[in-house]
Amino acid sequence: MTPAMAAEKTSDAPTATGFSPDEPEPKPKTDWAPENDEGPVAQKSVHPEAFTSNRTAASGLQLKMPAPTGPNSVGMVGLHLVDSSRTDPYVGGKREVMVSLWYPATATSGHYQAPWMPSISGNHYLTTHGMSPQQVTLPTTAGHVLAPVKTSLGKLPVLLYSTGLHSDRAQGTALAQDLASRGYLVVTVDHTHDANEVQFPGNRLELNAMPPGTHSSDTLKVRAADIKFVINALGKISSGGNPDAGHATLPAGLAQSVDMSRIGMFGWSLGGGAVDTAMQLDKRIAAGADLDGQFFGTAPSKDLDRPFMLFSSGTHNRNNDGSWRTLWSHLKGYKVDIKLHGAAHLSFCDQEWMVPQEAGLLGLSQDQIEQQYGTIDPDRAVQVQRDYLAAFFDQTLRHKHSTLLDGPTNKYPEISFVR
Repeated sequence: MTPAMAAEKTSDAPTATGFSPDEPEPKPKTDWAPENDEGPVAQKSVHPEAFTSNRTAASGLQLKMPAPTGPNSVGMVGLHLVDSSRTDPYVGGKREVMVSLWYPATATSGHYQAPWMPSISGNHYLTTHGMSPQQVTLPTTAGHVLAPVKTSLGKLPVLLYSTGLHSDRAQGTALAQDLASRGYLVVTVDHTHDANEVQFPGNRLELNAMPPGTHSSDTLKVRAADIKFVINALGKISSGGNPDAGHATLPAGLAQSVDMSRIGMFGWSLGGGAVDTAMQLDKRIAAGADLDGQFFGTAPSKDLDRPFMLFSSGTHNRNNDGSWRTLWSHLKGYKVDIKLHGAAHLSFCDQEWMVPQEAGLLGLSQDQIEQQYGTIDPDRAVQVQRDYLAAFFDQTLRHKHSTLLDGPTNKYPEISFVR
C-alpha cells in the first residue's frame, strides 16, 4: 500500500527462541479461548505466487463494510517497521511488523480508498477461508491512502490495536476507521508469523510460523514487545523522523499530530489479553480495553493503576473466566466491566459483518451463523462496540465524561454492567 522497499527475507526455519520448554499449557474448552479466534475455517496450503491479481471477476460478491460514524473523513497509510534490537522469536532474523495508521483526514479527493487487505494477503485470506478471489471481492475501507491529516484538530490521541491469535490486523478495521473518524490516530498492528498472513513491500507474503505448543503467555510477551516498538516508532514520527524501513511517504501533517502523552490500547481475544501485558511493559499506555479476550501469564496478577475496560460477549465474563476475576482484583484505577448480550466471541472482529454476507457462498445457515457470531444484528453489534469504545477512550484520554459508562441505558439495552 506504500512504496516501502522490502527488507531481507528472514530464515524459513522456525525456531523456538524465547519460549519455555515446558509442556503446552492446557487449552480451556471455552468459546473465547484463543484457538477459536479465526472461527471455523479450513486452512489450506497455498503458494504465494498464486496471488498476483489485483482484481477479481466482476460477477463476484462485493463485500461492504460499515461506514464510519464520526464527523471526519479518514486517512490511512501502511508502514513497514523493522526492529533491529530484537530477533523474531518464530523464524529468526530481525523482527518486522506491518502496521496501518488510521486518522482524521482532509482533502481526500485524489487519494484512493485502501482495500480491507492488500491483494496478495487478501487473496490468501479468502482461499484459507474457503472462497476464491474470483468469487469474492474484499471490501474497500473508508481510509484514503496518504490523505493529509486534519491538523486543525490539534494533536491526536493514539490508540493501538492488537488482533486475535493467527488473525490479521484487518479484523479491527471497522472499529479503527470509526475511531479515526472521531478524531483518534489508530494504529492496527500485524504480529508477524503469529498472524495467518502479512503482506510486506515487494509482494512478500509472510505466513503463520508459530511453533506448535507455543504458550499463550509467551505469545503475549512477543505482542507486548511489538506494541512497545510501534509506540517508539510513533515517537520518531512525532519528532519529525520516518521509521518506515523503506522511507515510504508519510501523510502531510502527521508529525505534528501524534500525541505521545495520550496513548491507549484495545484488542480482541488474544489481542485483548495482550493489552494488559503491554500496559505492564510500557507505562506510556494510559488506558486499555479488552474485547472478550482471556488473559495469560503473570500480568493479570500484577497491580495496574491505569483505566481499564473489560468488554465481553454474552457468554463470557468474570463469572466464568478466572483470568478476568484475577485482573479485576488487581485493577487499582478506573475500571468498568460490560457485557454485550446476543454477541459471541467472533462478534468483536470484522468477521461479524463479513460472514453473513458470505453465508450463501459458504453454505452457512442462519442457525450456524448465530452459533458462531451470536444473535445480535451485525450492524448493531458494530455500532454498540464503536460507541462504548469511544466513550471509554473519550473519558480516559480526552477527559470527556460519558454517561454511557455510568450504567445501563434504554438506548443500549444490549449492554449490561457487571458489578
